[in-house]
Amino acid sequence: MELQAHIRLSEKDRAKYVLLPGDPARLDNIKNFLSDGKELAYNREMRSISGYYKGVRVLAVSTGMGGASTGIAVEELHNIGVEYMIRVGSCGALDTRMKLGDLLIVNGAVRDEGTSRAYVESIYPAIPDTQLLMSVIHAAQECKVRHFVGMARSHDSFYIDREEEITEYWSKMGVMGSDMETAALFTIGSLRGVKTASVLNTVVAFRGNLSKEINGYVDGNTLMKQGENNEILVALEAFVHEEKK
Repeated sequence: MELQAHIRLSEKDRAKYVLLPGDPARLDNIKNFLSDGKELAYNREMRSISGYYKGVRVLAVSTGMGGASTGIAVEELHNIGVEYMIRVGSCGALDTRMKLGDLLIVNGAVRDEGTSRAYVESIYPAIPDTQLLMSVIHAAQECKVRHFVGMARSHDSFYIDREEEITEYWSKMGVMGSDMETAALFTIGSLRGVKTASVLNTVVAFRGNLSKEINGYVDGNTLMKQGENNEILVALEAFVHEEKK
């Protein structure tokens, strides 16, 4: 069985469902939710584990930062037979109602990045699978975690000169959060016939201090860490919903 070049997994490692965090370190937390957790591979930014949640076999594979590495992970996971992919990542809020640790369940993404445009013209929508989106929303309601459902903007850099102006613009357009990976996941997933969803943990408040608040997340801010736990739980429960259908 051929190993995929970057994730270093093959068809023998496949599972129907995969969680896609950005940070390889986040797999340590995901492992806490799984029984029979096993390390599979670690190459570049792509670390992988497997385990079971309520009897459902699940993979978790880190994608690193940005659409390009996410796209590679999506393609190679599709190659080994993964059918469902949920991003469990972080976002900056573009809505004043969103507080640190709140979840954003993404129902569509602005394709303001380069990876998805390398695949298809930008008028092609970046949207999740409807059935999986509904399972995620239902899981969030059942788990009684604070969450919003709305659009996200995916982008390629935190540090461009017009960042504040661009952020204000998309906020006025009704976009609720920003990340770097969701648009690539949705677009490539749709093109490859993979069911995708994205659940984002708010780690930067709207008009907040980017460096200070992300550093707080890394250092273990309680609200943001609880948000991370909540998004993992919601995604896993969504997989259980799908398995029962």
